[in-house]
Amino acid sequence: MKKLGRTGQRVLKIIHIFFASLWVGGAVTLNAALLLLGPAETMGELLGYNYAAKLIDDAIIVPGAMGCLITGVLISGLTPWGFFRHRWVTVKYVMTVVCIVVGIVVLGPTVNDQPAITMELGVAAYADPIYHSNYVHCLLGGAFQLTSILFMLSISSLKPWQRAKLPAAPAAA
Repeated sequence: MKKLGRTGQRVLKIIHIFFASLWVGGAVTLNAALLLLGPAETMGELLGYNYAAKLIDDAIIVPGAMGCLITGVLISGLTPWGFFRHRWVTVKYVMTVVCIVVGIVVLGPTVNDQPAITMELGVAAYADPIYHSNYVHCLLGGAFQLTSILFMLSISSLKPWQRAKLPAAPAAA
């Protein structure tokens, strides 16, 4: 496959950093809101919290995560970085996929369920076991996501670990 030139690589890296910024910013915002906003006193406030969380997830976190995955694959395929040449790149792929799966399986449904429960129960939703379970999942899953994303950012900057040992190319006969 043909590799990108220097300018193409830089443009792709900028796009990748943009998506990473969306993902990090959304994760920080969602975690901060969960931890720092006090309990809502009215149904309107609670609905506002719930819809804001859904908006941040749908419009910022999901596009950021998917954009990181897609641009990461493009960077690996169209530049000399490769997919498995460096261990830190492989670790980032695995972590990105795990974070996306956790987001789809655990966090997305919990964030999406909260507004409906609030519409039905109002502020009494705080006493609802499903609402409370969703909230705890968001706290724990959100902390996992944010920690993972920050770790991925760190290894992108530090590029730790030696190159992976690839099988030697066969000698020319």
